[in-house]
Amino acid sequence: MKYLLYDYSVPRKFQNQKFHILTPTKAQISSSVSNSWSLPRPPRHPFHIVTLSPWPLSIGGFTLGIAGGLASWLHGHSMDLIILRTLGLTIAAKNWWRDIVIEGTYQGFHTKKVTRGFYWGIGLLILSEVLFFFRFFWAFLHRALAPTPEIACQWPPLGIRPVNPITWPLFNSIILLTRGALANLAYLYLIIGKLSKATDALNGAILAGILFSRIQGYEYYHAPFTIADSIFGSAFYILTGFHGLHVLVGTIILQVQKKRLQYLHFSPKHHVGFLAAIWYWHFVDLVWLMLFALVYIWGTANIVDIWDSINSLS
Repeated sequence: MKYLLYDYSVPRKFQNQKFHILTPTKAQISSSVSNSWSLPRPPRHPFHIVTLSPWPLSIGGFTLGIAGGLASWLHGHSMDLIILRTLGLTIAAKNWWRDIVIEGTYQGFHTKKVTRGFYWGIGLLILSEVLFFFRFFWAFLHRALAPTPEIACQWPPLGIRPVNPITWPLFNSIILLTRGALANLAYLYLIIGKLSKATDALNGAILAGILFSRIQGYEYYHAPFTIADSIFGSAFYILTGFHGLHVLVGTIILQVQKKRLQYLHFSPKHHVGFLAAIWYWHFVDLVWLMLFALVYIWGTANIVDIWDSINSLS
């Protein structure tokens, strides 16, 4: 075995003519072979073998803690536990997102196979969310279609004055659909490479999400019933409350995607996180349309007030 080592101590024009031929010793060869075994080798597969991370377990623990704090708050205790655990959940989620961004954007671990796995993962997440809302819709429709004597065999129950759908709920529906259209527009701008216009469209979608949350808070504050008012109040606030939570999470995710867009993390061919955010938001849109049709319009079933509101608008 021979190595060709160029002598760079001579002028540049003679470097291609002057070189030394060195023959390594057996000790040098054995040392080189032993050191090669200790060096990290590139993987021979297109998958990303992740390292140990504390964030999945931390997020699971904080989420369980928030559920326990919520149950404690509903029994009259303070919200300190919910606030502290929500802060911990936010920090853990931020660090996990940071690690994923580093792995995909800077280290190049997100190959086509890994990207396909991400798409399957977000699809299964949305499917689990669909089943999550399905059981609450089932409970609402079960009680609405077969009201029991405890609620005077009528729906809405006796003494409940439901929210008029042709007011703030209708306005929120328009806002939510507008936000979905702006998010789609941002994705189309990203595909054709117009990143500044994509950022502007995302800003509009984020503002629409914030406006939706504020209007829903205003509706809760002025609602004529509470979560303790029979099965109607429980089903109404659980359905609309969990949907409002998903709207808030979707708004935060869009803000993260806007920051990544400004840092040039996305390209027309590599934008897994951006597309996942769009998919998640369309799921939130679909849930709201079902909420508006089944809970606000059909579930309230006060057709006289609805027609009066339509006539007053016309």
